[in-house]
Amino acid sequence: MEILQTAFMQRALIAAVLVGIAAPAVGIYLVQRRQALMGDGIGHVAMTGVGLGFLLNSSPVWMATLVSVVGAVTMELIRAYGKTRGDIALAMLFYGGMAGGVLLVNLSDTGSNANLSSYLFGSLSTVSDSDVTSICVLAAFVVLVTVGLRRQLFAVSQDEEFARVTGLPVRALNLLVAVTAAITVTVAMRAVGLLLVSALMVVPVAAAQQISRSFAVTFVLAVVIGTTVTLAGTVTSYYQDVPPGATIVLLAIGAFIALTALAAPLARRRARLAETTAEQCTLEVPGSRTAADEATV
Repeated sequence: MEILQTAFMQRALIAAVLVGIAAPAVGIYLVQRRQALMGDGIGHVAMTGVGLGFLLNSSPVWMATLVSVVGAVTMELIRAYGKTRGDIALAMLFYGGMAGGVLLVNLSDTGSNANLSSYLFGSLSTVSDSDVTSICVLAAFVVLVTVGLRRQLFAVSQDEEFARVTGLPVRALNLLVAVTAAITVTVAMRAVGLLLVSALMVVPVAAAQQISRSFAVTFVLAVVIGTTVTLAGTVTSYYQDVPPGATIVLLAIGAFIALTALAAPLARRRARLAETTAEQCTLEVPGSRTAADEATV
């Protein structure tokens, strides 16, 4: 295939697959915790890391990882201990992170509006070999955490008090989710951009939830949807010369709309099956009572 003949598209497709797996894998826990917009906030903070990377002539990916992890831990601590002013503190953290990133990029010698745009909205065509290595390492960590600790993370996401009673280290697990989300943001920023990364963490999960009620099935479906839309968006951007990040997000929203339309007839079918089962049970119960009565007589 023509698309596989160029080195930059090979790197882009590898990055797309890794992003498609990692983003929904951690996004499902954020959705369960009703923190769907956390990825968006971390993306704002990660901009400061990108700016520092340009300013210090170091890797923007690794610097963004460091800064976003610190920001995510700070968000979690504010959520845990913050009272009525917690939302204001988070807002200042988000806006300050974005403003700081823009300022640092402009102060650096290597930064430019083109470089900034590639991190804000994604640019798979500029993914380098070092970026692929970084994405592979970070995505492997995300998958190990989200799959290896899925039972513990699910318990904490569903009911923190119950998880605490059962002896789980709730505070440590909450911080681990925050750190994993921060790493996922830096994994995905080269594909969809820091301003759109939250959508890829949330929309595939929301789409999978339309046709699944099981956590395990939803997890697998979300990863499949995420991988499919990132690959499709990358291929589309190559042939149609459109921005990959925006294309990927719009495809994910399209998948959500399609599965939502499919969910209605599936729900009606489940309802009919439930009614049929209930009627059969109703018919069996009187018969068994009659037999018992006859035996008694």
